[in-house]
Amino acid sequence: MSVRDTAGRLSLWRAAYVVARRDFTAILLSRAFIFFLLGPLFPIAVAVLAGGAGAQVQSEAAAANVGIAMSAEDSAAMIEARDQLTRQVGNVIPAFVALDHGPEFDPEEVLEGREGRLAAIVTGTLAAPELTAPPGNLARWNGTVSLIATNAANSASGAGPPAYPEVRNTSVTTSGASENRGRYQTAQGGQLLLFLLIMLLASMVLSNLVEEKGNKIIEILAAAVPMDAVFMGKLFAMLAISLVGIVVWGSVGTAGLLMTGRSLSEFANPGVGWPLFFTLGAIYFGMGYLLLGSVFLAVGSMAATVREVQTLAMPVTMAQVLVFFFATIAMTQTGSAIEYASIIFPLSSPFAMLARAAVDEAVWPHVIALAWQAVCVALFIHAGATLFRKRVMKAGSQGSGKSSRSLKMLLSGLFSAGSDKRA
Repeated sequence: MSVRDTAGRLSLWRAAYVVARRDFTAILLSRAFIFFLLGPLFPIAVAVLAGGAGAQVQSEAAAANVGIAMSAEDSAAMIEARDQLTRQVGNVIPAFVALDHGPEFDPEEVLEGREGRLAAIVTGTLAAPELTAPPGNLARWNGTVSLIATNAANSASGAGPPAYPEVRNTSVTTSGASENRGRYQTAQGGQLLLFLLIMLLASMVLSNLVEEKGNKIIEILAAAVPMDAVFMGKLFAMLAISLVGIVVWGSVGTAGLLMTGRSLSEFANPGVGWPLFFTLGAIYFGMGYLLLGSVFLAVGSMAATVREVQTLAMPVTMAQVLVFFFATIAMTQTGSAIEYASIIFPLSSPFAMLARAAVDEAVWPHVIALAWQAVCVALFIHAGATLFRKRVMKAGSQGSGKSSRSLKMLLSGLFSAGSDKRA
């Protein structure tokens, strides 16, 4: 292929490479790139702190007790029966607390007083217990209270506590249910990680052309290289920057995982295996980034100022969330029309196919999906460049005069000189 086209300009791929190299070098060697690498540390720190605080709040909220307002003998028998049953089934039964009560004791009034941690109160006798609680707790603890009262009555009558047979345990490595559940968890985790990375990184291209539009550099670029090459070069430059960041973050995460003594063997093996799953994950990230990035670049190129870009950021983020939820819902309906729709729809296809790689062993669907996504990337880039050329460059060219012609010729000469040296 000739390095230049018939108009004397650089070819599409050569021009895209020049633009990509220019943007990649400018970003990589800037001081802001350090803050770009440190950026994910802040949401991770916030997530860890929020998770710890949320777990503590949930633990406090879940610490509910069941009050026992029976005779002293019946209360002691109920508490003993509860403790014995807990030793068999684990700590899944709320704690039983004996309450001081008299003839005027009203369980409804005590519960509605909203004091303490009482979620229910048991009154009556062992033969006829009465449970007072909100509707949700009534349905949850009715059978448990009945079982405990029966065991307590047997112990009180001299029959002794029930004899629970010893269960013989046989351990296996895994089961079909646990393997299937683990694969779906891997699929969900892969989709979430892919979504977070694309949402964090692809949104940067929204403001990619604002500065160059403001100082007329984009008009000079358009005079020297095809507009499709400008869009392609900028997208691949941002993709390369994102991959550098992912390599750094992945290395840190892997080191942290090894320091904790954990490994991938603790997780369910995905359908295509871990090596191919990671490979497909990287490829689908690139495809998802280029698909969403081409849309964001086209939308952001319509903005004239940084303020307009900030206004566009919220609907763009919401659109990403909707695409992610669509792919997540499709993951739970394997083989349905919704899953096929999420695979065909270009923006959700990388998420849906990564989930399929986790739950299905077939490889050939990924070849077809990647070919389809590559076609969509080319169409999106061409459509965005065409829209930008017709809507923005046409309006900008009306206001540009002869003063920019020398700059256009200079930049065209720079591209030509660089091409001659490489040739």
